[in-house]
Amino acid sequence: MGDLPDQQRLTATGPQPASGIAPDAGGAAAPDCPIAPAVAPPRYTIALVDDDRNILTSVAIGLAAEGFATRVYADGASALKALLENPPDLAVFDIKMPRMDGMELLTQLRAKSALPVIFLTSMDTEPDEALGLALGADDYIAKPFSLRLLVARIRAILRRLDATRADAVDGQTGDGERGALPDPIRRGRLTMDPTRHAVEWAGVPISLTVTEFLILEALAQRPGVIKSRNQLMDAAYSDDIYVDDRTIDSHIKRLRRKFRGADPEFKAIETLYGAGYSFADS
Repeated sequence: MGDLPDQQRLTATGPQPASGIAPDAGGAAAPDCPIAPAVAPPRYTIALVDDDRNILTSVAIGLAAEGFATRVYADGASALKALLENPPDLAVFDIKMPRMDGMELLTQLRAKSALPVIFLTSMDTEPDEALGLALGADDYIAKPFSLRLLVARIRAILRRLDATRADAVDGQTGDGERGALPDPIRRGRLTMDPTRHAVEWAGVPISLTVTEFLILEALAQRPGVIKSRNQLMDAAYSDDIYVDDRTIDSHIKRLRRKFRGADPEFKAIETLYGAGYSFADS
C-alpha cells in the first residue's frame, strides 16, 4: 500500500477529480447552463482511522455524499493528538493498525474524552466486540460492511447526542422567552444534567459516552424499576438499529467500572438475572 498522508479532508462538496480526469475548463458559464446552487456546509465532521487506503477513500467519499465532512488518519498514533486537540463529532476506528491499534487508541482517548466512537473492523468475534464495547465504544460494526448501515449507525448516535444537548443549545420558545430546561436528575449521590451531558457521583465528575449516559438516564429516571435489556436498547438506540443483549451488558459493565473508579463501594446499578437492571436510589 502506498504512503497515505496522515490527514486528508473531504467535505460535502465531494472529492477532487481523479488523476487523468480533467476538471471543467475555466471561464464564464454558458448562458444556457444553470449554475448549481451553493452547497450548505456540512453540519457534522466524522474522523476515520484505518490503515486501509481503499476503505478510507470509499468511506470518506460515501460520507461526503451523505453530507458529512471527514478527516482521515492512517494510524492511531497520528489520530490521537488531532482527536483531542480538534475533536470531530464522531470517530470511526479500525482495530488492526500500525503504531497504535484501535483498542489502545480508544483506551487513551477515553481517559480524556467522551467522543462518540464506532469500531469498524474485521475482528468480528464475540470476545472482540465485547472488549471494544467494554473499552467505551458506542457501536461495533464488522467488515465486510454496508455503507448504508454505517451511515445509519452514525446518524443514530448523532441524533442521540443532539437530543441530550438540544434544550441547552436552543432553549427559546416561539415567544422568544427562555424555554424550560430539563431538570437535573438527583438520585442519592448521583446527579445527571441532561443539558450539559454531565454526570457526578458524590460530587466527582464521571465521563460517560452518549450510549452510557442514555442507559444510565433510563435507569435513574425510575429508581427501583427493573428495565429489561430491550427497554434499555430502546432508550439508547434508534428504532432502526438492532443490538443484542451482550451489547447492553457490556455497557452496564463499563458504567459500573467508571463509577467504582470514583467509589469502590458503588452498587447502585443492580442486576436481576433473567429480567434486567435497576437503579437503587440510596
